[in-house]
Amino acid sequence: MFPAVARWSAGISLTLGALLVASALSAPSPALAQDAANSGSRKLLIPLASAEDGMKLFVGKGCVVCHAVNGIGGKAAPALDIGDDEPYFDVFDFAARMWRGAPTMILLQEMEMGYQIELNGEELAHLAAFASDKEMQSRFSEKDIPEVIRDWMVDEVYQELDPDYMAR
Repeated sequence: MFPAVARWSAGISLTLGALLVASALSAPSPALAQDAANSGSRKLLIPLASAEDGMKLFVGKGCVVCHAVNGIGGKAAPALDIGDDEPYFDVFDFAARMWRGAPTMILLQEMEMGYQIELNGEELAHLAAFASDKEMQSRFSEKDIPEVIRDWMVDEVYQELDPDYMAR
């Protein structure tokens, strides 16, 4: 029903409000839906997130084709490294940046991979966990990327498609 225990970095302080983005996109289990119906109020579902699952999705969904972590990955889009000076990770900001970049991301996905990446709320939560976990990011290496995906990686910036690229 729910993923294993969340593996958030000890230095990351996530608030309930910051997790709403991921939870708003998740489908509740039938038992939770029934509980909400019986209580007469809508329940908030917050998926547990795994940075390890997020790393697998980062590669498996093809995010790495355009985004890099530790300098490993494509250069067509902003790197997703967590900064040393960030006291917390804002999931709302993560989702907002994805939303702002969506038209360009969709265009690049279709150009480079031939399809648009689909994400559900739980997958978005896992990706946010990976984007917020410095320790998990430090373990990310070339060996985590299958050769077929390495061949797709974009090594130039598509600034003509996104003039705001450097502003993000």
